[in-house]
Amino acid sequence: MTDHLFNGTGVALVTPFDTNRNVDVASLNKLVKHTLDNGVDFLVALGTTSEAPTLNIAEKKLVVNTILDAASARCKVLLGMGGNNTQAILDQLDKGVPDGISGILSVVPYYNKPQQNGIIEHFKAIADKSPVPVVLYNVPGRTAANMTAQTCLRLAQHPNIIGVKEASGDLQQIMTIIQQKPDDFAVLSGDDALTFPMIALGAAGVISVAANAFCKEFSTMVNLSLEGRMEEASRLHYQMLDRMNLLFAEGNPAGVKALLEIMGICGSATRLPLLEATNQLKAKLKEEYISNQD
Repeated sequence: MTDHLFNGTGVALVTPFDTNRNVDVASLNKLVKHTLDNGVDFLVALGTTSEAPTLNIAEKKLVVNTILDAASARCKVLLGMGGNNTQAILDQLDKGVPDGISGILSVVPYYNKPQQNGIIEHFKAIADKSPVPVVLYNVPGRTAANMTAQTCLRLAQHPNIIGVKEASGDLQQIMTIIQQKPDDFAVLSGDDALTFPMIALGAAGVISVAANAFCKEFSTMVNLSLEGRMEEASRLHYQMLDRMNLLFAEGNPAGVKALLEIMGICGSATRLPLLEATNQLKAKLKEEYISNQD
């Protein structure tokens, strides 16, 4: 297995809010420490799970600086920086990226539904401008535009594009990328429940939502998978599968924030248009959490 800049277990950190729905810095510090103390390999700031579209510029800066300070150079940090206006991202990159950021995670442009050549030119422009390596993010369920395997493979030739977070759920597409990619290009799972089979197929790791909460089990499963200890990894995968499915039952990050509240790490508040988990889901998550403490 080639050692990539980002491999193993990455966690797409939630943004904790207090009861007034302001950024809860103390809880974010607690969350970063929780993940790093329990085996996570790298952190993602301002990913989808962070509710970044609901954060203003000052709040985004606060979140990133809090994560970098709390991580204290213990791990690499990947910064979410994407959008559907290419020039706006280039303007952002002109201002540089914060010290301590090791790479950017950039999503396929959403809503505009670009053609494949448009996706290629968009990412090439970003990679040419970025002072740090770029990880692509393909999530057609959110963007309404799938980055095909051939498009991904063309972009993988760019010297500053080092990997892809693949959340298409299309294992045929994922296998084509893994089979034909350069050795130094990392394929990362963007679906928690598909992480085990994707690593079995040759993926280098995951950017996980579930690892905000049950990070020790999840990172252990990933490490076992990467070591080829598939029987042990499989057991952990199936032990966690019901919990993973529950986390997404009412959307992300409502489920994982509810579980983090049960664990005493942060509150479950979200910002509109997202709602926090219902009492019914919270009860199921609590029952599942308690049963796994026995």
